[in-house]
Parts: sequence; C-alpha cells; structure tokens
Amino acid sequence: MITLTEGAIEALSSGNCGNDAVLQLVSIRKIEGGSGPARFRVMMSDGRHTMSSFMLCTQLNYMAEDNQLAPNCIILLKRHVTNILKDGRRVVIILDIEVVTPAADVNGRIGNPTPYSDGQIKAPQQAAPPMASPAAPPSRPPLQAQIGNDLNRAVGKDFGKKPAALGMSGGPSKVVPITSLNPYLSKWTIRARVTSKSSIRTWSNSRGDGKLFSMEIVDESGEIRVTGFNNEVDKYFGLIEVGKVYYISKGSLKVANKQYTSVKNDYEITLNSETSIILCEDKCEVPVVQCNFISIGDLEKKAKDSVVDVIGVCKRAEEVTRLTTKTNREVSKRALTLMDTSGMMVTLTLWGEDAEQFDGSSQPILAIKGAKVSDFGGRSLSAAFSSTLMVNPDIPEAYKLRGWYDKEGHSMDGQSLTEFKGGIGGGNTNWKTLSMVKMEHLGHGETADYYTCIGTVVYLRKENCLYQACPSQDCNKKVVDQQNGMFRCEKCDKEFPNFKYRLILSANISDYSDNQWVTCFQESAEAILGQNAAYLGQLKDSNEAAFDEIFQHANFNTFVFRNRVKLETYNDESRIKATVMDVKPLDHRDYSKRLIINIRKIAAQQEGARKD
Repeated sequence: MITLTEGAIEALSSGNCGNDAVLQLVSIRKIEGGSGPARFRVMMSDGRHTMSSFMLCTQLNYMAEDNQLAPNCIILLKRHVTNILKDGRRVVIILDIEVVTPAADVNGRIGNPTPYSDGQIKAPQQAAPPMASPAAPPSRPPLQAQIGNDLNRAVGKDFGKKPAALGMSGGPSKVVPITSLNPYLSKWTIRARVTSKSSIRTWSNSRGDGKLFSMEIVDESGEIRVTGFNNEVDKYFGLIEVGKVYYISKGSLKVANKQYTSVKNDYEITLNSETSIILCEDKCEVPVVQCNFISIGDLEKKAKDSVVDVIGVCKRAEEVTRLTTKTNREVSKRALTLMDTSGMMVTLTLWGEDAEQFDGSSQPILAIKGAKVSDFGGRSLSAAFSSTLMVNPDIPEAYKLRGWYDKEGHSMDGQSLTEFKGGIGGGNTNWKTLSMVKMEHLGHGETADYYTCIGTVVYLRKENCLYQACPSQDCNKKVVDQQNGMFRCEKCDKEFPNFKYRLILSANISDYSDNQWVTCFQESAEAILGQNAAYLGQLKDSNEAAFDEIFQHANFNTFVFRNRVKLETYNDESRIKATVMDVKPLDHRDYSKRLIINIRKIAAQQEGARKD
C-alpha cells in the first residue's frame, strides 16, 4: 500500500513546508504562449487535498516531455521553493523531484482528495504513518515538525530568510536559489558568488551609443548570467569583484539569449535602477564555479559549435597576434596547446584581454568554462565572450592534473587533435597539395571551399601592399588625403589628422606539386613578413632599402596555410581567388611524426593487399 504525506498540501500552500513530501501527481499540462521555454503546471494530491499551483522548473521539463511525470504517479518532492506572485497567490516551484512509483504501477487515485483553499483547515494534521510500499522512501519525522525549518536546506542555510535578517530592506522577498528565478516571480533576493566579469563593451549605431558589462554568478543550486547597461555600468562595474559573494535583488528576469552565453540557465538577469547589490560579509559555503569538465580525448565526439568545459596543462603558448574581424575590428589573438591525462592535446584560442594578459611560461593549469568547439584543423577550441577562464584554479581537478603532469605527463609528447590530424589528405583538416586543389576543382561550387597545405613562399609582390586606412578602431576603410593635413573616411563620414597602415599582400606559394597565388590580409601578411604594418609603413617612407630587405628575408620560408578558394567573376572574367585565412610556422617535428604515421598506415594497407 502506498502512503502519501497527509497535510503536505496545507503546509506547501502556506510556504512553510520542508522537503521530502510524498505526493500523487493528479494532472500536468503545458502552459501555452510566450517566447521563452515551455512551462508545465502540475496538480498534486496528499490523499486528502489537491492543489494546482505547482510549477515545474524548466530544468526538469525533460521529465514531462519524456512522460516520466504522468497522472497518478507517486513522487517525492525533494527540493522546492514557494514564490509569491504579484497578485498574492503562492506558487510552488519544483526544483527537484523523484518518481517513486510510476503511473503504470498505481491503481488510480489515492483517497478522495478535495481542492484545498486557504484557511480551510485550522487544526494541525497528524504525521503520516510510515510508507508500506517498498518503492517509497523510508519513514520520516511528522510533516508538521518540519514547518518552520529552512525552506531549502539542500541548497543553503540562508535560503528562506527575510531580507531584514540579512541587513537588507524593502519588501517581503526571501533569499531564494538561482534555479527558482523566473519572470513570474515579483520579489526575490539571491546570494551568489561572482565567477567571472567581462570588460566594459561599447557600441554605436543609428539609435545612439551605449555600453554594457556582464558577469556570471553561482550559488549552491545553479548559475545565471547578469548584464548591466549604461547607468548600471557606472554604478556597479567598479563595485563587483570576481570571487566575492553578493546579495542581489530586484533585477529584471528575461529569457536568456543562448547565442551570447553558455551558462546553463534558461533565464538571465538585467540590472536596473531598482537593483540592489550588497556584499555578503558572512562566512558562507557558496561554490567557486560549477564546471562539467570533459576529457580532451572526448572532444572528437562533440559536434561543431557545441559548448564544453575543459581543463588541461598549457604545454605551449604562442605569441599574441592581431587580426581583423568581419566587422573590421582589430582584436588580439593567442593560441595555446592544452593537454590532459588522456594524453591528447588541443589548440585553444584566446581573444582580447585574455590573450594579451595570459602567461603560459610556467605551464599553468588552465580551466575554461564555456569553450566553443570548432572543426578547424580537426578539433580545436575557442574562448567566447561568455567563457570563464581560470588559471591554476583552486579545485580538485586542477591539483590532480598538476600531480599527473609533474610526475609523468611532462615527458609525454601527446597527440594533437588540432594540427595534422590524420596527416596529409586525411582528417577533418582537409589537407591538400596545391595540385590536388586544381585537379579537384575546389572553389568552383556555389560555396567557398577551405583547405590546409604546406607551402613555401617563393615570391612576394611588394607593390601596393600598403594602404592608408581609417584610424577608427572598428573601421579599416581606405582614407582620402585631403592635401591639407587631414584624411577623410567616406564610411565614417569624418576627417582625421592621421591614419593607420594596413596590409594587402599578394604572395606566390609553392609545394613539390604546384604553385598558387594567394592574397594575405593584415594578420597573415604580418606573420609572413615578420613585421607589423605600422613599422613597414615607416620604413617605406624613410628607408626603402630596409623595406626591400624585409621582403627578401621573407622569401623561401615554409608555413602551414589555411586557405579559402572561390570562383569570382570580374569584368566578365572568371577566376579562382585564394585568400589566406590563417598562417602558422611549420612544426617540423610534429609534421614528421604525422608523415611517419601515414607511411606506416600505407605500408600496412599494401601488406594486407598482398596477403589477400
């Protein structure tokens, strides 16, 4: 016989119920409308009364969608929070739930429950007798003995306290777990630790100028992204420190835009004029960060553009380079090589301030939360704007990895998932010789083709390789010399007293099979020439012999080229245009190892063919 926890509905309605109540699910329905995640409303019964103001948190939607939560099933309410809506009604948000007995094993409705209304029952209910069903949890203290306990002891001792007890004022909001936040909740306070904070970003468009910053916060129940704009940037950016714990209340909740965040929450908080952020000076056990690390060796199984958490030793760190984005904005870039206990290595690209400030000289442990998986060069990772970077973090995984690397990992060469994966002509890198590019007619389709090759620079066309560009940060358009000491940018519709030099370099590269003309823009041209555009511009104007010498020294150097090819038509003439997307110095040791692996594979295949 299945025994429900009588009196649970009354206690839940009053907001005083503890956890671990055994209830029967009477009905569940999906709430239609709205642009956010689906919401499911649930009616529960304790055998005596029913109540329909239960709401499933969106993280548990899969249980409803998979029909785990079906009418008549018996559930254990493991974790919840009671919220007060703007009209005064109470809604029980289900944060964690366990199906004790599936609906198929329950013989209909238990008892004769009637709908519960506030004030209906005055006398306290007796505790429910111990459960007789082997599928139900063991007996527990009477339900009324739990009334007045912490609302959610599983997620922190301060949850459920009034703001007055925390030194805050203004309204009857309680400290609630992050996972209970939703747009239907009018008043709330959370206590959370700041795990990352972005720099201030600015924008300018037809609607005006603005600025913003974002941060990620975490408590014992989950995490959420917080964004502040304009006035809130001035008010809070200098106040917030990464690693510290704050009480935050009265922000605006909206559906999270997954394009800009990897935080595992369906909502995000926007700071407004009524927001309150107060430093928590009490000792509290709030996690530093929540990560779900995967092995570098498992990255091959991850789809392109998926978001992962990875921790590894930084075996190598390249120098910072500069490149121009699609929006004509220059950003800093640094490539790192990470390795973990799987013996596999992967290239991680850092951007902006992270790239400029990172120091990989001591081979630190690097944990990254929210890295984006790319299929460039096999498998690689890129740090997004919303990623969280932690150098030598104070977490068990970091100590374990450091011990392994110092003991045995440092002597391993490792196998890279990124460079030379599968060798020439194999893997997702699309390795090609230059003759293969022509024979396979790459670039003749409707979309551009990409390939990687080993090429040696045999000629550089220095004529017209430099031009005077707009000095604005996000604009690289050519300026017009006004002959009066000013330079005009037609795109910005402004005149400037200065300009910046930019490179467009035509190069002829060759391998053992063929050669090809390619176009190199700013960052790839600087990598080939070994000098930045500003210095080259100075030399061209002041020391043409030194300028020519740089081009001479750049000839006959070998690089790894990542190229884009596309058939383009100009003046009724069609021809293949090849553009260098990325260029790196050739690692002869790694390249030779990959060639040896390929030779052995070919030899094994030929030996097998002879035996057949």
